[in-house]
Amino acid sequence: MISIQAQQTLSMYTRDGVRLDADVYFPKGAGPFPVLLMRQPYGRAIASTVVYAHPRWYAAHGYIVAIQDVRGRGTSEGEFSLFAYEVLDGEDAVEWAARLPGSDGQVAMYGFSYQGMTQLQAAQSAHPALKTIVPAMTGYHLYEDWAYENGALCFHLGLVWAIQLAAQTAQIEGDSQTYQKLVAAARTLPTDESTPGWREVLADVDTFFHDWVSAPKGDRYWQQLTPQLDQVDLPMLHVGGWFDPYLRGDLRRYLEMAARSRYLHHFWVGPWIHIPWGRKVGAMDFGPAAASPIDRLQLQWFDGILKGENMAKLRQSPPVNLFEMGRNQWRSLDAWPTEQMTEQTTEQLAVNSAVSRSEDKTKPENNTITYFLYSDGLANVREDSGVLSESLTQMPQFDTLVHDPWNPCPAAGGHSSIPAGVFERTAVDARGDVLTYTSAPFAEELRVVGVPKVVIAIAASTTSYDLCAILSRVVRGNVYNLTQGYGRFQHLADRELVGQNSPGQSLKGRSVSLPLHPTCFSLFPGESLRLSLSAACYPAFSINLGTGASQQESKAVDARIIMLTIALGGNIADQWPGCDGTLLKLPVVLD
Repeated sequence: MISIQAQQTLSMYTRDGVRLDADVYFPKGAGPFPVLLMRQPYGRAIASTVVYAHPRWYAAHGYIVAIQDVRGRGTSEGEFSLFAYEVLDGEDAVEWAARLPGSDGQVAMYGFSYQGMTQLQAAQSAHPALKTIVPAMTGYHLYEDWAYENGALCFHLGLVWAIQLAAQTAQIEGDSQTYQKLVAAARTLPTDESTPGWREVLADVDTFFHDWVSAPKGDRYWQQLTPQLDQVDLPMLHVGGWFDPYLRGDLRRYLEMAARSRYLHHFWVGPWIHIPWGRKVGAMDFGPAAASPIDRLQLQWFDGILKGENMAKLRQSPPVNLFEMGRNQWRSLDAWPTEQMTEQTTEQLAVNSAVSRSEDKTKPENNTITYFLYSDGLANVREDSGVLSESLTQMPQFDTLVHDPWNPCPAAGGHSSIPAGVFERTAVDARGDVLTYTSAPFAEELRVVGVPKVVIAIAASTTSYDLCAILSRVVRGNVYNLTQGYGRFQHLADRELVGQNSPGQSLKGRSVSLPLHPTCFSLFPGESLRLSLSAACYPAFSINLGTGASQQESKAVDARIIMLTIALGGNIADQWPGCDGTLLKLPVVLD
């Protein structure tokens, strides 16, 4: 490590004359040095040290480091608007950084969350000085990866973020009254329509959240703020977390870029939530291996790409590195498991795993196990009723799930809740509005890597309903969440006969598919796997009121009870044409 100069505050001007301020850290010495640039909206003094080493650490390793306030934030001039100026401002910032005193003309960018998005948008301009980016825990497509999950508004995260940014805007503008109102709202989150409901709190505030609630999928609003990377080709180090809400975007971006790029693309996923990146994730301690390696990895990456140091080693390193929950260790893969997998039983997997180990294969073999659901109709009241089994029973069975918007099933950890992470969820699973299906204890270790998927044969009493699917580890009577998926489904009500509540009324069903969050975990002999199904996960996602009205037009006073009928077992198509029953597809990678 080398000595560094005293921090300097330097300014630049965008092409439309707006001043942007940055704290810049220069190494001592003749140089020249590459430049690391971070552009962020939270005040440059923080410099994302909630997850990264301080910029001084990077400067001491031979880099000029510039931490810049984006337009309208910190002391930078202009008006802040979520992601709206980051393409052109980002291009101008890269040009400025490349011309800093002592710069060798090469620029790299790093940062997570919003700071990840500013990298993608700066890269869109394909400035020749920008040599690599390291986006971490950041969405890619604004609608699918930031605001909504499978059509359901990520309510809690979006609202908290909107209040935070609006409060910071009020602070910058010296609006004490608005600032105090928003601080109070952040401490007592206004998650319903009662006073002070979120609509009232944000009514007079210029915030992106109004657009997130009102703009339909496919609207120009989403398209114009989503990075357009079709013509971009850069080496990228992608970083995510199993319990981070933006992992879908991280994976989407990695797969897209790695499939067509001429350059290196590496993907690292730890067991972390959005903040912090450490060994303790909710109620679970994943051990010392879960401590963040990202600063050292970034330094190795920058040294290779920008300085040409140890590039052979970097090229030979496995591109996919995932923290395996359960074993609590990192595992390396040659590729992310694809969806083109071979159906296997657990017995076949055990045999193939032994063969795989004896052949010392370097590339993992991809497989999937299908579990079928069945119960005696009491899966919502008894944990021993619902079963996950590899055997399909031919007798059709039905479970009923009733969702009351007045008393929605609560969130408990996962990737979209606050707090996020792993929690013991026995109390939630014991609710009457949760169906649970549990496997027998495993005789062999099961190692899961990829995107699990639930296919559900379902009929609904309303035009709209939500589904939440959670996979958990069951060990010694405790239940710990591993991954989950959530979605909103809209269609005509599934009733065939006239009359909302006719005793003889029949239901027609359909099959819906729900992908879960990407994951990597192992289950040990004696442990079981549980699938929990509910129609809410509140306040992580907004409550489905059963009316079919848009998010903006929904009113609690119009709420309806939602009854979901879920078909289990075989021969379902005889009663529900086109439906194949309800099942879980679990991606498994052999050693």
